[in-house]
Amino acid sequence: MRRSFPFAAIVGQQEMKRALLIAAVDASIGGVLVFGDRGTGKSTAVRALAALLPPMRVVAGCRYGCSPVPDAALCSECAARGRPLPEAVAPVPVVDMPLGATEDRVVGALDLERALTRGERAFEPGLLARANRGFLYIDEVNLLEDHLVDLLIDVAASGENLVEREGLSVRHPARFVLVGSGNPEEGELRPQLLDRFGLSVEVATPADIASRIDIVRRRDAYDRDPAGFCDTWAPEDARLALRIEAARALLPHVDVPDSVLEQAARLCMALGTDGLRAELTLLRAARAVASIEGETVATVAHLRDVAPSALRHRLRRDPLDDSGSSARVNRAMMEVFDSGPHE
Repeated sequence: MRRSFPFAAIVGQQEMKRALLIAAVDASIGGVLVFGDRGTGKSTAVRALAALLPPMRVVAGCRYGCSPVPDAALCSECAARGRPLPEAVAPVPVVDMPLGATEDRVVGALDLERALTRGERAFEPGLLARANRGFLYIDEVNLLEDHLVDLLIDVAASGENLVEREGLSVRHPARFVLVGSGNPEEGELRPQLLDRFGLSVEVATPADIASRIDIVRRRDAYDRDPAGFCDTWAPEDARLALRIEAARALLPHVDVPDSVLEQAARLCMALGTDGLRAELTLLRAARAVASIEGETVATVAHLRDVAPSALRHRLRRDPLDDSGSSARVNRAMMEVFDSGPHE
């Protein structure tokens, strides 16, 4: 099996890589939306990140990748088996959801082959089942049909998939990091789904010669000798993998002082964001960045690092301000962070 392009070998795109690392450290962030040019490494980065993550503990033989730890959500099949459950290890799944996927393929449906050949009524798990506890990647997410958008919103909110059709009733956990990509010029994302993404990043084709040459050379080297190229970058990827594991262990112990939380709230108020999801995302993202850096206290500097990604997709349109959302966030940060005391 061909190995994924190494995460450490991806040239540039620092904001995208940081957002994916944050989501890998703290899945409660809510996923990552990547908008920008085609051919800028979006899908490559997602698959490369998953390859860095340690294998996960699963219930042996479970079709949904249920976690065997106490109090974890279980599918109906595992719940019927009772604890303790047999354990195994499996790689973190990365599942592509094609733009033209049918609802049955996404949520699952009756296994027609078994129904026709054996007369048995059995459930065939869909993409949501395969993505449980991993990554669900949707390219051109802004072009998804409305009924699939509604479905994803429901599953993202509940963390489980319920299928009732053809006399079947199946419930299974469906918790995943949702990663969507697309070109904003081809259509806008529904606000309800847009709000479900914790972080939003912008990527662009590099504008300097050196970066473009470096990208082409590395991609050509990988295509000519995938195994050799991956072996060359293996030490760097191994260091990143250890960094992610260390950050996950440190995350519960990272403190966010009230003064930092106050600055986050002031920033969200200055930008006029709706609800409190923006503050929660800022808090969690700043805490995750601090843990990645090995720090036990989140600071305003960490807020600065993550604010554009956490807030640019949550801004209301201002007909009197034609500047981009990133410029508006940066301007608000200067007004809030540089005008008062902070940690």
